[in-house]
Amino acid sequence: MNCCPLSLELKAGGLTSMSKVQYQGFWLTGNSLRGSMLIHDHFNPRPTDIIVATSPKCGTTWLRALVFSIVNRNSYHFSNHPLRKANPQELVIFLDARIHGDGSTSFIDGFPSPRLLSTHLPHSLFPKRMTDDSSACRFVYICRDPKDVFVSKWHFANKLKPKEVPPLTLEEAFDMFCKGASYYGPSWDHVLGYWKASLESPKKVLFLKYEDVKKQPWDCVRKVAEFIGVPFSQEEEDDGVMEEIVKLCSFENLRNQDVNRSESRSRGRPISNSAFFRKACARKCWVSVCSVAGGCIGGLGLVEIPRLAPHGYIAYDSCVDATHG
Repeated sequence: MNCCPLSLELKAGGLTSMSKVQYQGFWLTGNSLRGSMLIHDHFNPRPTDIIVATSPKCGTTWLRALVFSIVNRNSYHFSNHPLRKANPQELVIFLDARIHGDGSTSFIDGFPSPRLLSTHLPHSLFPKRMTDDSSACRFVYICRDPKDVFVSKWHFANKLKPKEVPPLTLEEAFDMFCKGASYYGPSWDHVLGYWKASLESPKKVLFLKYEDVKKQPWDCVRKVAEFIGVPFSQEEEDDGVMEEIVKLCSFENLRNQDVNRSESRSRGRPISNSAFFRKACARKCWVSVCSVAGGCIGGLGLVEIPRLAPHGYIAYDSCVDATHG
């Protein structure tokens, strides 16, 4: 697998402070590229594997919590649920981060089925044995209005940067985002990859929109359960199990758990759990930032629409809360 050289100079502490390389049309960190290569060479998928796939800041934490709760709804009582003691990223681990440099998959191989895994990798970077119609693995993907993704990434990047690095300005972040030079970007190509895969293989890829999930979370929970092969029984629906899952995974509930209020960091984890829960009204947020930036965010539509519309992808409605980064 050949990696082209870095073709765009990025400021340290940009949308991510880690250096990036461009590989097969996407900007990846060295660790992400290594993880992708190790998946190609060593990962053995199972028919029951479920992969939560997102571009960064599109609802990763929320979707992890929902999928974990749906799959394990008969294993734990809601009053003493693992999500009350652990951040969702500890319960649905990153696949590409858990394959070691020597190619060992022993940690993941030891997981019981169904294995719940997570990734930010584009669909096109997975091996065919994971993505073709006859293969194992199902992907649950969520996307989000790019204006809200951009604002969330900008806030998150400035939390992630080292203290000695000056804050990334809105104009710098916007320029990189529109050039596609953000982490796992271009974001529109990331979305299109999973969108096309969901049309071609609807039993393999479930495509969700963050805004739809916010408006109708119960419909999302039902849809995900059916897609991964564990539909809710009529008795479960009558007992309000879906409502309990939605309540458990709500922004307010997850944010108020002690584990998610933690501000602690480490060398291995440079961002605290609390940073994954930023409360803001999406439209109010980007309109406010847009006014500061002289209207630049409105230009995202000029970037997004020509790339997405020809493929039948419909634009977003941003008037929802921007939560669960």
